[in-house]
Amino acid sequence: MISSKIISNGILRAVLTLIFIGLGLLFFYKIQSIIIYLIVSLILTLIGNPILDFFKRRLKFNHLFATIAVLLIFVLIIFGFIMLFIPLISSQGQNLSLLNTGEIEKNITQLLNQISAFLENHKIDSAAVLKESNITSKLNFNFVTDFLNMLLGTISSFGMGLASVLFITFFFLKDRKNFLIGAKKLIPNSHEEQILNSLEKTNHLLSRYFIGLLLQLFIVFILYLIVLFIFGLPNALIIAFLCAVLNIIPYIGPLIASILAAVLTMLSNLGTDFQTEILPTTLYVLIGFWIVQIIDNNVSQPIIFSKSVSSHPLEIFLVILTAGFLFGILGMIIAVPLYTIIKVIGKEFFPENKVIKLLTKDI
Repeated sequence: MISSKIISNGILRAVLTLIFIGLGLLFFYKIQSIIIYLIVSLILTLIGNPILDFFKRRLKFNHLFATIAVLLIFVLIIFGFIMLFIPLISSQGQNLSLLNTGEIEKNITQLLNQISAFLENHKIDSAAVLKESNITSKLNFNFVTDFLNMLLGTISSFGMGLASVLFITFFFLKDRKNFLIGAKKLIPNSHEEQILNSLEKTNHLLSRYFIGLLLQLFIVFILYLIVLFIFGLPNALIIAFLCAVLNIIPYIGPLIASILAAVLTMLSNLGTDFQTEILPTTLYVLIGFWIVQIIDNNVSQPIIFSKSVSSHPLEIFLVILTAGFLFGILGMIIAVPLYTIIKVIGKEFFPENKVIKLLTKDI
């Protein structure tokens, strides 16, 4: 028979284990900002490694100067974005911080009334439905003020986060060999070769993936910008940048970008005739955005997903879709890098498995 002492010791151990797990989760929750800094720094390191090797191989820089040069490139890129977008934002700083939500509601109401008038002229019953629903009274526009104030608060704390990320990235790049030597000491000898091979292949594939992703976003940004400039939208730079960043979210991001562009196009043309000005311009902008997305879906994305991470487009689609159902938008964003890591580990540790062989034949 099991004595009461053994039972009580088992219960005590279980309680202590749960307490330690809870404390561990609480600890990680408290330092979530540091974890985010580390993840961003790791991504920058993966992007910077090929540039670092280029400086060392082709330009004959020593390791320290090559690391500094890579960091300067990151700083110049970030500074360029700041110089590009912050003046546009700061010039409207008062409007952002003292935003009149009543004015926004008035503009939205005016736009909806114009849409209703257009539909009535074409004898479409949905105009009456729109009026009867009194949609504007049901919308709470205060969220706009809260969102913009939160955005300004985020920008104000951006400096500290940026300095931390650059500091960590510098040492990740500079001491990567030391980190590798330290990791070797912690790795069991029986699995050392597989783990080191996994790290090397993962670093190579993810470096290509993130560089390709940045190139894709830049191409989409330029194409969006051209569309917006053609139709003379104000603040085209900011709108194109936001819509390009939304492309990070697979499949859903471009749809949100199109809706955002359409709404901003209509609001920017308030005061003009809906049928002859607002509606045609909005349709032309949407068509332009859809053409950009066709180019992106059939040129940029296949190159990034198929070539950089050695996966079939259908395979990537199913992975992203599954991750989206399980973990939402965040899952869709991290699906490709995480799937790549799993494939590399599978190839190193289970090379004879038939499924692994099929999925990793190009790695």
